[in-house]
Amino acid sequence: MQTSELILRAAALAGRGGRQILGIAGPPGSGKSTLAALIADALGPERAVVVPMDGFHLAQAELDRTGRADRKGAPDTFDAAGYVSLLQRLRASGGPVVYAPAFDRSIEEPIAGSIPVAPDTPLVITEGNYLLHDAPQWAPVRPLLDEAWYLAPDETLRVRRLVDRHVRHGKDPAHARAWVTRSDEPNARLIARGRHRADLVLDPG
Repeated sequence: MQTSELILRAAALAGRGGRQILGIAGPPGSGKSTLAALIADALGPERAVVVPMDGFHLAQAELDRTGRADRKGAPDTFDAAGYVSLLQRLRASGGPVVYAPAFDRSIEEPIAGSIPVAPDTPLVITEGNYLLHDAPQWAPVRPLLDEAWYLAPDETLRVRRLVDRHVRHGKDPAHARAWVTRSDEPNARLIARGRHRADLVLDPG
């Protein structure tokens, strides 16, 4: 499916009336944030806003305290309940502005209150790894999405892009490759188990 077709599909979702939530899932490096931003830019800020799941990363201090820092990005290194609660608030359009957190990759930390979602914004695009995960803490997410897309790019390209991203954000190449092998790829295999719960499976290449 072409990008133009995806934009039209998202626009139709935004035009249904009320607040709609589009979820874009996929393994690390699959292009979720790129596609979400592209669609939001095409629709404009009056019709769409991106709310990333990554805003619910646990803070580095909490990961250190609980001994999970070397598994950052695994399902239990996020505040899944907080994410579900936010999606529930976002489904109720017409109330006050809802503020969502973002994730700042330059410091590898979530930043609270970063993304305002106006009550009359018809489409929220949320993207992240575990939107289709069926573990108990994540299972409530899928029913809160009006539509869900799963990105499944070429694996060689995805891994290369992922290593490059880690390098851009401060890891040396050897450390980046080791992190991808040890942490990101086990998560990717877990994430792939949920692809059948998506309405669309896409190769964003």
